[in-house]
Amino acid sequence: MSNLLSLIHQTVERYPDNDALMWKQDNQYLKLTYREFWKRSEAFAYALQDLGVQSGSKVAILANNCLAWTIADFGIMMSGAVTVPIYATSTPHQIEFILQNADVEAIVVENDQLLERVLAVATEALHSVLIIQPTKPVQHPGVMTFDSVIEKGQHLHAAKGTLTAWQTISDDQLATIVHTSGTTGNPKGVMLTHGNLYANLIGGQVYLPLTPQDRSLSYLPLSHIFERTCGQFMMLTSGGCFTYCEGLPQITANLAEVKPTVMTSVPRLFEKIYDGVLNNVRASSKAKQAIFRLAMKVGKQQITSPTFTSKLLHPLLDKLVFQQIRERMGGNLRLLVSGGAALSPTVGEFLKIAGLTVCEGYGLTETSPVISTQPISDPRIGTVGLPLNNVDVKIAADGEVLAKGPSIMVGYYKNPEATREAFTEDGYFMTGDIGEFVDGYLRIVERKKNILVLATGKNVAPFPIESAMMCSPYIGQAILIGDKRKYVSALIVPDFVNLEKFAAEKSLNLPTVQLVEHPEVLVLMEREIKEQLAEFASFERPKKFKILPQELTLESGELTPSLKVRLHVLQTRYQAEIEAMYQEQRETSAV
Repeated sequence: MSNLLSLIHQTVERYPDNDALMWKQDNQYLKLTYREFWKRSEAFAYALQDLGVQSGSKVAILANNCLAWTIADFGIMMSGAVTVPIYATSTPHQIEFILQNADVEAIVVENDQLLERVLAVATEALHSVLIIQPTKPVQHPGVMTFDSVIEKGQHLHAAKGTLTAWQTISDDQLATIVHTSGTTGNPKGVMLTHGNLYANLIGGQVYLPLTPQDRSLSYLPLSHIFERTCGQFMMLTSGGCFTYCEGLPQITANLAEVKPTVMTSVPRLFEKIYDGVLNNVRASSKAKQAIFRLAMKVGKQQITSPTFTSKLLHPLLDKLVFQQIRERMGGNLRLLVSGGAALSPTVGEFLKIAGLTVCEGYGLTETSPVISTQPISDPRIGTVGLPLNNVDVKIAADGEVLAKGPSIMVGYYKNPEATREAFTEDGYFMTGDIGEFVDGYLRIVERKKNILVLATGKNVAPFPIESAMMCSPYIGQAILIGDKRKYVSALIVPDFVNLEKFAAEKSLNLPTVQLVEHPEVLVLMEREIKEQLAEFASFERPKKFKILPQELTLESGELTPSLKVRLHVLQTRYQAEIEAMYQEQRETSAV
């Protein structure tokens, strides 16, 4: 049997008394064993069936990561129904679209605020709403508490015994519909089967083997297929313990408490760690700065071509400089899995020198999600690793990465036209990414649609340039503009902490809106861009730039729930500023 649930059930039978799930409640960590987790999920499945949920029904989850999220997910799938994740940050319009698009019949919501959003856009098909953390009595028809539903399910479980319906689920039966982040419009519902997820887990375990002794800390939303597959499902197939982070603001404290051995993350967290270390170094004494530079030099030498001197100095310098970085991350991390976006080679190299093993992977929602990953035995910076052994990857004539295999989606829900457009005639999924193979390892150059084709005919891949710019302590985010234009320009979100320090040093006591336009700040930014992009061709470097006075946010619609930039939103919102960078008169110049 090759369905996802059979794979997890094998772990439950093998390690019934191991801790499966751990979470913090009232300042203490609580745990659920594999046996308890499975039994509670079965109870939820029974309760769903009692509510009228049938095989093939669509049940949504609108919540932040929590124990109920996982129990609901497995209970939904055990009942033969289909899990439809919705980001807790979604707007009422986004929620309404997914409820309608996916034909959702029941939904699990986290709290009163999200309940109100759902009730405001509820569809006719929606007959049951389950709330996890109500703060007031539930009185609306069809709304009930999650706990009361679980309790009903436990009574049914006691009466009926072990649930066996999931054992008849075929590998081609839908397990979940995951909506894409919608960077260019309405999201599409990606249909993933039990066989898709099973194949991805089997393929991923070859390069990233986990053990019953492993413990993870999950902070990425489970609504994202990367965290759900590579974080939750992979851990629950290993016999290890999956731990819920309280939230991003508490991640440092949770790392110290949980001491995870494994963690999945997007590059942004690693970039913040890197920036934080560099900021601390800059604020330290000249002697400490010199020690840090020596530690980096010796660490790099120890990795690339060890010498007698590096072997002698490395243990001491590692203890002085890098051990405290590892300890701040719990002290036990043996594997960091990076995905969701490209990891800057500079940051990757720093983490490797610091003694942290980072394996970068690549994939999309449509591929369950992993297409390739760096094996833990031989991660190579600047690549996204080796294709999984059950995924066939090839490069098209125009450089696009194509993938085929049992983990590729069956299509987009109720969108046959988009499904047809996503595949080649011989059945390969078109990723939309430009890539190449280097000694068998896949390297992603850029999203195909993100390539800037200048009016001069030159092609510019934004990511390497944006990543290099963001190595500056004063640049938080960089977004390149220039398609069909004479030259490249950039929108820049400054690192406001370091910018404010610079302003204080220069006695620039100004509001942010005025500060980002101040001549000294513009000169600073121009110098930083030139320094970071010295190795790039002149046509790749931004000729002009505009500094934005505020961060990009989810709430403003500038970022997707997975924190990707919605370029079309920025281009519309800052159209006047962009056009000004292409006027003939001299604007802020970076070259």
